[in-house]
Amino acid sequence: MDFIAGAIGGGLSTAVGYPLDTVKVRIQTENHYRGFWHCVQETYRTEKVRGFYKGVTASALAVSVVSSVSFGTYKNFLGALCKLRYGAADAKPSKLDVSLAGAAAGAARVVLTNPSEVAKVRMQTQRNPCPSTTHQPVSKPKYQGSLHCLKVIIKEEGFGGLYKGCSALLCRDCSASAVYFLSYSALCDWLTPDGRNKPGFLVVLLSGGFAGVLAWGFGTPMDVIKSRMQIDESDQHKYKGLIHCVRESVRKEGVKVLFKGLGLNCIRAFPVNMVVFVTYEGVLRFTDHYINKK
Repeated sequence: MDFIAGAIGGGLSTAVGYPLDTVKVRIQTENHYRGFWHCVQETYRTEKVRGFYKGVTASALAVSVVSSVSFGTYKNFLGALCKLRYGAADAKPSKLDVSLAGAAAGAARVVLTNPSEVAKVRMQTQRNPCPSTTHQPVSKPKYQGSLHCLKVIIKEEGFGGLYKGCSALLCRDCSASAVYFLSYSALCDWLTPDGRNKPGFLVVLLSGGFAGVLAWGFGTPMDVIKSRMQIDESDQHKYKGLIHCVRESVRKEGVKVLFKGLGLNCIRAFPVNMVVFVTYEGVLRFTDHYINKK
């Protein structure tokens, strides 16, 4: 049920956070935006509402699968770790156990996430002016949808193109996922009154939201690098790898470039992860109650 609950929570969270994710990616990868509102205004002016939802189909499916794998891996890895260290899978884990299980969940995500992340970033940064905003003929976009984008990448760059930015994504997800699950667990323990074995839904909402904010605080620098590596198409070759991308980005734009979109990430993370965790906990409790009644 951890896999199923995670999938439902992940799918619902995509609808909440995707428009802000599009704005974040554009700010991180392009220099001509003066800030958040300028990016929102320009995107709406040239592409209308659909511009904020480019690549959402692949992302919603991918996030559901990835969230399922993430929560399922976390719970199973944590149970195995507790059984190995304490002799029982349901023993109370230490903070180190939770962090290691979180990092394992992050690593498991990368194999599934990277292709959809590449397609999402390419779609989000592709310009398709709305016909009503220009008097010139509108050229046919290179990528005509998420699946078409994946096919074009494989054709032009091979299967390796689907895993561009994989090293940055691995660094981002392992560290952020460890912080994510550790902070959620710690906040739930801290906010739950003595005598209760499960946190209330308000506690879950707050803990999930703040866990998402903290995770993105740690993950934003590698998120910037990941996005830049992934939009680097076969005919560009701007970056030779993770270290080269970090060095070139910092050299041209300063250290602050690593924190582009940090505020936006944190604003988006709070409601998105509230939805993820309250859905996850709600599905688990509903099924537990239903099974127990049966």
